[in-house]
Amino acid sequence: MKTVVAIALIIISFSEFIYAQKQELKLASDIWPPFTNTEGKEAVAQDLVKTALARIEIKATFTISDFDTVIKDIENNVLDGSAALWKTPEREKTLLFSDPYLQNQLFLVALKGADVTINSTEELAGKRIGIVKDYAYGDRLLKAKNLELIASKSDQINLEKLFDKKIDYMLVDKLLINYLLKFELNNVKEYLAISPKPFKTKMLYFALNKNVPNAARIISKFNKEIKEMIKDGTYNKILHINWIEADIDNDGVTELVRTGNEAGVNPPVQPYSLFEGTNNGEKRGYYFNGTYYKNWNEVPKKYKIYIPIESSTDIHNPGMHIKL
Repeated sequence: MKTVVAIALIIISFSEFIYAQKQELKLASDIWPPFTNTEGKEAVAQDLVKTALARIEIKATFTISDFDTVIKDIENNVLDGSAALWKTPEREKTLLFSDPYLQNQLFLVALKGADVTINSTEELAGKRIGIVKDYAYGDRLLKAKNLELIASKSDQINLEKLFDKKIDYMLVDKLLINYLLKFELNNVKEYLAISPKPFKTKMLYFALNKNVPNAARIISKFNKEIKEMIKDGTYNKILHINWIEADIDNDGVTELVRTGNEAGVNPPVQPYSLFEGTNNGEKRGYYFNGTYYKNWNEVPKKYKIYIPIESSTDIHNPGMHIKL
């Protein structure tokens, strides 16, 4: 019996070895800063997926192409999948999706003075809304009546249209807004109005064609590795954000996660929430440098070091700039 078990373990180990050594994925996305982009430019979604796959010993190449071409090539088995997709029933016919690893929290942005407290498509009646071409915003928005959707190739083009008054509002992701507030705070405050809460949220996924060998196994390993990356501070580093808010132990209560040796003198005021609305209202704890603390007082004083604003991030070229 022991011999049979030993042989089985050897076979499993050898299988895992072959799987790790030979599997190589061809992934592609369109240009969508700061989530996906060409080599050398900010691409946080690509980097998260690339890092997770590397940690489970899966090789992957990442190319940039037109969005329609990406989808067609995946469906036709020319490509294996994409690092960053929104899930739709149509795409689920051919693709196997990971658990969501980010959430696109889309905020309304308008010129200063406009009403950005709008909560529904009905309240946008008669308005021109800037969106990005071919993105799966969902039927509620795409088929909404009495408003005009104007599609462009990028957020930057939409921003220029907004300043030229060719659109009344544009939908912008929270992460990109975070970067704008860090690097162009004065311009944002002077010229732009941003909605106080998301107008729409969309989960972001890593997806593989169902015909890819070991697709289900890769997705499963990816999901587990993503959870570890949130806990160990990899997300903070890749997103260039000091504190992130996430439910790291799946108990329905979010924790504030930080890595490194500097926590700041005071508790974080506006951490970046990976998934809006996940907290059930209970008090959040702190997960700092690999250790959980149930409140701020428990965080050791040696970590409560002042963090200069200029060193709180090292992101460059987030992909959208205010040009007047």
